[in-house]
Amino acid sequence: MRKDDCIFCRIANGEIPSRTLFEDDQFRVILDLGPAARGHALILPKEHYDDLFGIPEDTAADAMRLAKRMAAKIAGALSADGFNLVQNNGEAAGQTVRHFHMHLIPRYRGDGQTIGWTPGEPSAEELDETLKLLQ
Repeated sequence: MRKDDCIFCRIANGEIPSRTLFEDDQFRVILDLGPAARGHALILPKEHYDDLFGIPEDTAADAMRLAKRMAAKIAGALSADGFNLVQNNGEAAGQTVRHFHMHLIPRYRGDGQTIGWTPGEPSAEELDETLKLLQ
């Protein structure tokens, strides 16, 4: 299913021009117009899924395989020193477009970008409680 009012559906399906790095029947990989670093790309499924929770498992697996191939290609071509693979779900997690997508972000020493979090310091009891809830 595609959504007519979804900008990523429209880009993925060629209705809006993009700088396309790769395309097949399932995905389009484009350069991000607001890159975190040189070579920052997005993997966009051609079908609409709001987020990770809505994408079929086989499509998610295909997206990860494509991410692995594209990351190697981008990092090699641009001599990146590292690589971030980012996938946000929900506004609280930083998702700004409600269409599943993956960010492929090559990293360079001294690029000034930070993608991370401040590590918490849970007690042993908190960890045990969380473990019980998740098992």
